Amino acid sequence: MTATVLGQDGPWTEDDYLALAGRRGRVELFDGSLHVSPAPTPRHQRIQRNLGNLLEAAARRAGLELLETVNVRLRPGRIPIPDLVVTAPIDFDEPMIEARDVRLVCEVVAPRNAATDMVLRTHYYAAAGIEWYLLVEQETGTLRLYRRQGRHYREVSVTKPADVLELTDPVRATIRPEDLVP
Repeated sequence: MTATVLGQDGPWTEDDYLALAGRRGRVELFDGSLHVSPAPTPRHQRIQRNLGNLLEAAARRAGLELLETVNVRLRPGRIPIPDLVVTAPIDFDEPMIEARDVRLVCEVVAPRNAATDMVLRTHYYAAAGIEWYLLVEQETGTLRLYRRQGRHYREVSVTKPADVLELTDPVRATIRPEDLVP
C-alpha cells in the first residue's frame, strides 16, 4: 500500500525520504521502510505541548534547544520523528538533527502505537547513544524516565499522578503528570 500511495517500491534511502517533504501525516524511515502514522490525537498534542512548555525554559537555561517533531538521524537510514527532543545547539536549517546532539528524547505513548514507543524506539534511541528517554503514558498519566546504560536503557523513575518528577539532567525541571494530561 505504501509504495502505491507514495509511488515507489523497495527500500527507501534517506534521499528518497527527504524528497517526501510536505507530505501529510508523520512519515519516518526505519532501515529502508517507511512508517506512516496519522497526525496525533488532540489529547496527544496537548500533552506534548504542555511538556514542551515545561521543558523549553529549562533547556534554554542549560544552553540547549527544545524541538518538536523533528527528523532525528539515529544512523544512516534510521530517522524517527520524536515528539520532543532537547538538543545541543544545532543548525536550524538542516533537515535532520543528529542523534549525537540529542540529550533527551520524549515520546507521548499513543495507545494504538504503544509497542513502537515502548519497545522499538526504546531500543533504537539507546543504540544511537541518546542518554535520556522520557515516556508519557497518556492513558494513565504515568511518566517513565530512562537512562542509557550501554546499548540499553535502565528505568530510573516512574512518576504517577500526584507525584513529581524532578529532572536534574540534562535540564532542571519539575514535572507533574496532572499538569500534562487534560
